[in-house]
Amino acid sequence: MLLVLNKKMHKWLAGILGCLCLVLLLLPQHTSAMTAEEIIQRRDSNEYVQTAIADVEMVIINNNRRITKTMTSYADRENALVIFTNPRDRGTKFLKRGEELWMFFPDAEDLVKISGHMLNQGMMGSDFSYQDIMESDKLTDLYEFKLIGEEEMDGRMCYVLEGTALPDKEVAYYRRISWVDKERFVGLREELYARSGRLLKVMTTTKVEQFEDRWYPVEAVMEDRLRKNTSTELVIKSIEFNATIPPETFTLENLR
Repeated sequence: MLLVLNKKMHKWLAGILGCLCLVLLLLPQHTSAMTAEEIIQRRDSNEYVQTAIADVEMVIINNNRRITKTMTSYADRENALVIFTNPRDRGTKFLKRGEELWMFFPDAEDLVKISGHMLNQGMMGSDFSYQDIMESDKLTDLYEFKLIGEEEMDGRMCYVLEGTALPDKEVAYYRRISWVDKERFVGLREELYARSGRLLKVMTTTKVEQFEDRWYPVEAVMEDRLRKNTSTELVIKSIEFNATIPPETFTLENLR
């Protein structure tokens, strides 16, 4: 009698285990989702620059008027030097050293420190402010992000994230909404907000290129929503990552 019960119990357990295995096989398989921090870290690994030398074209559009400026930029972590090369502005320079920004006018041989409310003005009349070029830190060092959804943009699926400025950081924009390409991990759109909630600027990436193991935005358009009928196109003509730049490049003596 006991032997018969054991055999029946064995068959019952085998049947239950078989059913459980079938259910598990039929359940949809989910991969672990990425966190907001992981997404932004992947973006930072693409877009954050240790050192680089780039030739850049900036086109300022005001109504139907187009003004083109060209420049060469040198970046080394928290330091940067921009030298304008187009005929009208040739020799005009900007030097960023840590938290300080200096401008040199060749005609007047004048050196000016840009600070305070001047940082919010458009650089050389563009939609990019001086404060925009001051923020060279990783996004993960400036904002706390949360994932708020997914959305298609220009045929590419994107993570949509909301970033809020960290309490101890002084940034140009208190809040930002970022659309990050799910495959290439570059920002395709940025909506930049004031603390009051007012939309200040929108930046759209229009072209991305691959450089060895990184994807990098090489063309973008910035729109200042506080100005009417203006936008600024920024085009990177060439760029050298991990370039060797002499330290004296970022001195006031060199600026003069």
